[in-house]
Amino acid sequence: MWQSYIKGFRSYLKLERSLSANSVDAYLSDIEKLVQYFQSINYSPNLNEISRADLKAFISWLNDLGMLASTQARVISGLKAFFTYLILEEVVENNPMALIEAPKLSRRLPDTLNIIEINQLIDAIDASKPEGMRNKAILEVLYGCGLRVTELTELKISNLFPQIEFIKVIGKGNKERLVPIGSVALKLLDLYMNQVRVHMTIKKGNEDFIFLNRFGAKLSRISIFNLIKSLAITTGIKKTISPHTLRHSFATHLIEGGADLRAVQEMLGHSSITTTEIYTHIDRDYLREVITQFHPRS
Repeated sequence: MWQSYIKGFRSYLKLERSLSANSVDAYLSDIEKLVQYFQSINYSPNLNEISRADLKAFISWLNDLGMLASTQARVISGLKAFFTYLILEEVVENNPMALIEAPKLSRRLPDTLNIIEINQLIDAIDASKPEGMRNKAILEVLYGCGLRVTELTELKISNLFPQIEFIKVIGKGNKERLVPIGSVALKLLDLYMNQVRVHMTIKKGNEDFIFLNRFGAKLSRISIFNLIKSLAITTGIKKTISPHTLRHSFATHLIEGGADLRAVQEMLGHSSITTTEIYTHIDRDYLREVITQFHPRS
């Protein structure tokens, strides 16, 4: 169903919107869900026959399946992009997604670690082992620069600028940004690269990637997830944490320390400041505690 248009949409996302492979797959998965819905009701409409009522029935179907509101919102966003593409290509004249609204989402506050817990994670790594030196550098860079896990695995030697204490990061949609890197993270990177990495046999094509596995290839995302989970178990931290927790903690600690929200937005690579504003919840909680504890009318 509509395979040639879906193929064209894939090319549009990759070439014109410069989205990553993961993002493109997510968009195509959203369209596939709509295809599955029409198949379930034995209906095979042409694209220009799909109505707003059809799409509202599809969203109700998703809800009946028990799909989370956040996932429904993502599917709706994907379909909006698809029909926008079809309008641009003059495949359809009217956009049936135009008046479809995503379900209202309750904003889930991210888990964070305090500085003691972060130090516990780093201290739990055995630096006497080659992978230990690498892992300490990984945690320091994740927390010290607020990187996404993919940004870390894609980090390259050619994007390190230690003289000015900055790194160049390739974020979502291949957007580049410069992020400051602290002296502690730089020191551990230097130790790893000059005492461990320099002695490794590096697989062809991986020469520029900083973090390598024992086979000399670029480290995978799942390796970083497993590392963080293992350290949480070792240190007895009961929170549900992942590499992204260190990014959340980076942002939260900056905001708590009085950092400008726009500066934090720039360092995180958020396209919208409303995404960054979620980290101000810590300050609000603290202020609420102060009022409760010290105000005579509280």
